[in-house]
Amino acid sequence: MSNPIPNLFKVPELKEKLLFTFLCLAIYRIGAHIATPGVNVDALADFLRNAGQGTLFQLYDLFAGGGFSRATVFALGIMPYISASIVFQLAGPVFPIIEKMQRDDDGKRKLTQWTRYLTVVLCIFQAYGFAIFSEQLPNAVAHPGLGFRMTTVLTLTTGGVFVMWLGEQITERGIGNGMSLLIFFSIIERILPETLRTVEALRTGTLSFPVLLIVLLMMILIVAGTVAITVAARRIPVQIPRKVLGRGRMTEAQKTFIPLRINSAGVMPIIFAQSLIIVPGTVATFSGVAWLKQFAEYFNTTSVWYVVSSAALIVFFAYFYTSIIFNPVDLAENLKKQGAFIPGVKPGAATADYIDTVLTRITLPGAIFLTFVALLPMVVSNTLNMPFGFGGTALLIVVGVALDTVQQIQQHLLLRQYDGFMKGGGAGAGTSRVRFRR
Repeated sequence: MSNPIPNLFKVPELKEKLLFTFLCLAIYRIGAHIATPGVNVDALADFLRNAGQGTLFQLYDLFAGGGFSRATVFALGIMPYISASIVFQLAGPVFPIIEKMQRDDDGKRKLTQWTRYLTVVLCIFQAYGFAIFSEQLPNAVAHPGLGFRMTTVLTLTTGGVFVMWLGEQITERGIGNGMSLLIFFSIIERILPETLRTVEALRTGTLSFPVLLIVLLMMILIVAGTVAITVAARRIPVQIPRKVLGRGRMTEAQKTFIPLRINSAGVMPIIFAQSLIIVPGTVATFSGVAWLKQFAEYFNTTSVWYVVSSAALIVFFAYFYTSIIFNPVDLAENLKKQGAFIPGVKPGAATADYIDTVLTRITLPGAIFLTFVALLPMVVSNTLNMPFGFGGTALLIVVGVALDTVQQIQQHLLLRQYDGFMKGGGAGAGTSRVRFRR
């Protein structure tokens, strides 16, 4: 397919999916600009811009698309649903009953329902925490009290549940993964304001043009490397032997492969590492304890300790999360049940050990690359005094979601071409068979 863009709206089914997805995303972005009643948006934005740097609120605001700093009705964003999903995903290896439900279709539907219930609970608690947090800021709430708290809980919980429903609708009726696309467009929306800030800094002279060219070149190289690592995989060859179907018929032996991605954990190691490392700064901001503030200075984004500890945590969580989402024993058992095997490796435990060894080896370069992507933009921003940052977390999310969405669109177009080929080639195929018989 040389240029699939002109064909996007020529396929009726794909056209409906794309239009529905754009409509849902437009609704989401509109709601992300409607302020919550009773909150002074300017006071909240000033706090997050100054004292809120390097805290959990800054990370949360990234996934909420700036809705948290603007105190919108969608301030909670998609994070409650993601948190609930991660809870059940991490609970699988701990609780066998949940792990069994994750493999069964009925169990998956029940877990999806439980995830929704937990999302509502998280929305209520986070909305109440947001109300308490807003009341503590100077001039942020005009009329604090029980009435404001209940109104905020009702508004933000409703917004969080609606965002969850919107993401599920995109997944079912649109194109791509709805939850991922909501985060994707929340991050993309920041490109224009950050670009305007860069142009203003270039105009005022606080940023030189050669430095800007160097940073842009580095960004291009990082994006290219991120794309390469995201799609890179180690292919383990698998042999499927011939099977007897009966009456002397046998299937042909097949050769396939198991793709093990170099970055199987995706962006989760960076999120986990950042969530842990900014806890001291968050606690110090609200506690007011002197020694906590002094301790939090060691984990400032300009500190060497921050870089070293972040790198160690990212590598650790890369292995930890990969071990949770990928089970070599289950994969080896499935290959054994199908009669398939890896050439030169005995089925069963030996296959599981071989896959685990390969996965351990390829996870290390993936973890090192994650560390590089997460920390290099920060180092460049501090060294060159850039007025904007292109965080590794946001970059990995944007690249991963974009590649996945493009792949789904291409699958729809290829399926359409295949159907058209079968319909158009039916008569010709029939004619050729007649001529052969003659």
